Amino acid sequence: MTPALLLFSAFVALTLLITFWAARKNTGASAYFAAGRSITGWQNGLAVAGDYMSAASFLGISGAICLTGYDGFMYSVGFLVAYLTVLLVVAEPLRNAGKYTMADLLAYRMNPRPVRAMASLSTLTVSTFYMIAQMVGAGVIIEKLIGASFHTAVIGVGVLMLVYVVFGGMLATTWVQIIKAILLMCGALMLSILVLKHHGYSLSKFFNQIAAATYAGTEPAKNLLEPGLKYGATAANPWGPLDFLSLSLALVLGTAGLPHILVRFYTVPDAKTARSSVVWAMAIIGLFYILTTFFGFGAATILSKAQLLSDGKPNPNMVAPVLAQHLGGDLFFAFISAVAFATILAVVAGLTMSASASFAHDFYSNVLHHGKEPRPGQEIRVARITAFAVGAISIGIAIYLGPSVNAAFLVGLAFAVAASANLPVIVLSVFWKRFNTTGAVAGLSVGLLGSIGLILISPNGVLGKEGAWYPLENPGIVSIPLGFLAAWLGTILSARDPRAEAKFIELSVRAHTGLGAEKASSH
Repeated sequence: MTPALLLFSAFVALTLLITFWAARKNTGASAYFAAGRSITGWQNGLAVAGDYMSAASFLGISGAICLTGYDGFMYSVGFLVAYLTVLLVVAEPLRNAGKYTMADLLAYRMNPRPVRAMASLSTLTVSTFYMIAQMVGAGVIIEKLIGASFHTAVIGVGVLMLVYVVFGGMLATTWVQIIKAILLMCGALMLSILVLKHHGYSLSKFFNQIAAATYAGTEPAKNLLEPGLKYGATAANPWGPLDFLSLSLALVLGTAGLPHILVRFYTVPDAKTARSSVVWAMAIIGLFYILTTFFGFGAATILSKAQLLSDGKPNPNMVAPVLAQHLGGDLFFAFISAVAFATILAVVAGLTMSASASFAHDFYSNVLHHGKEPRPGQEIRVARITAFAVGAISIGIAIYLGPSVNAAFLVGLAFAVAASANLPVIVLSVFWKRFNTTGAVAGLSVGLLGSIGLILISPNGVLGKEGAWYPLENPGIVSIPLGFLAAWLGTILSARDPRAEAKFIELSVRAHTGLGAEKASSH
């Protein structure tokens, strides 16, 4: 058995033991969907970080920094700054106003059935986009690292994910994410130290070498610290800077609308702990993205061009593992490979958990059953069936798309859809008294359909680069204002809703003080 396979097996065995332990504690809906609201601030902070630092972050960002320098670094800054939106706008009101899902906040003062139906559809769409990206990443990485076929790797990750979610619920998913975050930070720190060791532990020597490094993919070769290597305006692509602005908007605003991040705030006992967990998450994520700078630029200064090539072209997803092998040998390479595997597994478990909770709680219980309490255990049973369905669909689409699809691109699109559909209605629901059900449904539907429609007619859509009607790769710069505009127009063009306006005062008090909020269960 190879070291990589041995470490993979050890991680899987540990997480399956956690799942067995968590399954024995799942005594009701609160335990299954929200871990009994028993997670502390630092635990939830680690879990949020583990949920957020996906394969695109660990592998894609380091590769982007290595290959595109300054532009890749700015990409990573977008991920970090995004948490200011979560901290300042979303975390506390969401925790205080809801029960298990994002739609709980929206339905608090709106007509619940149409709002929950649209919110559930949006959650499933964003989660599927994000999950397919992780599945494709899993297939590519495991195929390269331990020799398993792409199909086998995708199915293996899907099956493990379903075991965590179906049997362990949110408690197992949380602890898988905590372990993954610790492993990821250890791997990133060790890799950064090895990069500094290679440069004699001298930061000035390291940055001097970065300043001297060039990117051979441009003619003439450009310095890595020069902006515009990826997003600069060229004759072939004059839209580069605008595309980067669109992507940045999607990253900064999309995080506050990502369902698998939002559900994490229901696992803590109160709003103070929710705020604390965001601060912990920001500190961990901030440190991680500083470290990606070290091994991203480290790869650019240490590895040869031949080492960066995979099948004759640069492969950004393999930069960190190749650097680990070059600096630390096969055992460290195996450890970084296992960390990449853990990263993917934890993120897809979180995504599946949020999608299945939304369908079971929002659509099944509150739309189909008009909010009437279902039979004991029925909601959890529906969530488990949904997890199987979402997992099977994601596995099938990932296998259909194959290893050639750009995983980081799919993640960027998930952020754009979340920022266009979910964020406008969350913000307006909390801060605008006049906002009503028609506005919420209009914002969700136009944001969702608008962002997906623009993706389909973009250069990476069904029409291809030559036939694209929309010139940018990311729809955020158009679809996000469109979502806000639709929510505003839907509200002002429809009749005032006295009930929604009356509930606004109640929501404001509850959102900002925690009075009446769902508390941790006593058992």
